[in-house]
Amino acid sequence: MEFLIITGLSGAGKSRAADVLEDLEYYCVDNMPVALMTRFAELCIATQGRYEKVALVTDIRERDCFNELLNKIEEVKAMDCKVHILYMDADVPTLVKRYKESRRPHPLADPGVSVEQAIEKEITQLAPIKEKADYIVNSSNLTLSMLQNRLFALFAGEGKSSDIEVNVVSFDYKRGIPMDADLVFDARLLPNPSYVEDLRPLTGLDRAVGEFVFGYQQTRTFMEKIESLLDFMLPLYIEEGKVGLTVAIGCTGGRHRSVAIAAALNDYLAAKGINSVNTNRDLNK
Repeated sequence: MEFLIITGLSGAGKSRAADVLEDLEYYCVDNMPVALMTRFAELCIATQGRYEKVALVTDIRERDCFNELLNKIEEVKAMDCKVHILYMDADVPTLVKRYKESRRPHPLADPGVSVEQAIEKEITQLAPIKEKADYIVNSSNLTLSMLQNRLFALFAGEGKSSDIEVNVVSFDYKRGIPMDADLVFDARLLPNPSYVEDLRPLTGLDRAVGEFVFGYQQTRTFMEKIESLLDFMLPLYIEEGKVGLTVAIGCTGGRHRSVAIAAALNDYLAAKGINSVNTNRDLNK
C-alpha cells in the first residue's frame, strides 16, 4: 500500500494538490489528525486492497500534535507501507498576497502577529519535515493548470496522463441544449433524412442514414470544419488543465443527422488516440 503525506506551508496549495491526486485514483483525506494516522493505516490495510493509494493532507493546523508527524510516518512504514512526503512550498510574498485575497487568518496568526510573521514562524517549524520530503513543489509562479501538470508528471502511473476526456453528445433542439455542453454545433442546416420515407423510421446509427447524411458535400465540409476546430482547441484545453469537454451536436429530432455526425466525430477522435465517448441523449425519446 502506498501512502502519500501532503504537507507544507499554509496557502501553498495542499488542498488543490489533493484534488489533482483524486483524479489519479488516490483516496484523499484532508486535515488528517496526526494521532490517528497509524490507526487509519490499519483500517486501510484491513480492506485488503480496496485502498491501494492513499493521500493524507496534514499541516500546522494540528499545532503541537504536528511535531509527531515524522514519528507517525515511521510507524506507518513499519506496517510494510510505502510512505512518501509531498511538501507544498511557496515564497513569503506570494503567501501574504494569497492570504490578503482570501481574507482568511493564518493558523499561526495569534493576536499581535502579522501574516508575514506567522508564515516565517511556520517555515521554521516545518523545516524538519521539508528536509525529509521526497517531493517539493513550489507553487509561487504556477497557475492551477501548471500545478496540475506538475503533479501529473510526478505521480501519474504508467499509461496515465492529463489528457482530456471528450463526450460527443447528440440532442434534439426541441428538448434544449445539454446543460453541460462546452461546444455546440447545429446540424439543422444539413439535408434531412426525415423527408425520405424509407429513412424516417431509422436512426443515425443505421448505415443507410449515415450514407444519406454524408452523401452531401456540405455535410462533409461541416465535419471537416469541426474536426479542424477540435484539432486546434483540444491541445489548448489540455494545456489549460481542462479534464473534460462536452461537444454537442443538435438537429430537429435528435435521431438522424446529429446522431450520425456525433458517431462519426467520436470515431475521428478515437482514431487520434483521444479518450472519447458518444452519447445520444434523445435518440429514443
